[in-house]
Amino acid sequence: MKKEPTSTPEQTGEDIAADIAHAITTHRLPPGTRLREEALARAYGVSRTKIRAALLMLSKDKLITTIPDKGAFVSKPTAEEARDIFAVRRILETAMVREFIARATPADYRRIEQHLKNERKSAAGEDVQLRNHLLADFHLLLAEVAGNAVLTEMLRELSARSSVITAFYQSTMDAVCSSDEHREFLRAARKGDVEAACALMVRHLEHVEQALNFRDDPSSRNGLIAALLS
Repeated sequence: MKKEPTSTPEQTGEDIAADIAHAITTHRLPPGTRLREEALARAYGVSRTKIRAALLMLSKDKLITTIPDKGAFVSKPTAEEARDIFAVRRILETAMVREFIARATPADYRRIEQHLKNERKSAAGEDVQLRNHLLADFHLLLAEVAGNAVLTEMLRELSARSSVITAFYQSTMDAVCSSDEHREFLRAARKGDVEAACALMVRHLEHVEQALNFRDDPSSRNGLIAALLS
């Protein structure tokens, strides 16, 4: 029986998942690419067990899709899926904004202001994964302050799916605009202007959706890693 590669201490499942996630969000692994366990195990010099753990992490983040009897594939979001997700988010987040303004304390606002500083810095950087995590986490921070656990969990799921879509189809400039709109929203919320804050959140989500460029399909690009795994 063929002996599987021996993993090294520094190559954890988390490390491998982070590396593959970076390859996905920077389009070196285009949407639809099949992720073969054996090929990944050879590439990273680890056991297939460790690769399966990494793929499970990526699946939870919606970066990959696992199809029974076929394997794991890089997620391939569609324009229709994006429209459906953002339509639901506009409804849920409008309700969430009202609860947020009613409950937010000065400490909550300070925490979110610090988040915005980190977000703005990452928006102009090259780490696409960090950038999209921070942009998504802004909405989750608002939901946590609102205090509805069910709503927070629903938004967490939608946010994860949105992050995959924006990672593939949103430009760096669009990300900077999103961060600016987060700050504009927070100013209205601080003033207690509920209707303005709700309108700004809806407009922000509409802008994110409208900025998605599905014409430039990254699946048409050839990546070295994708070739390795084919």
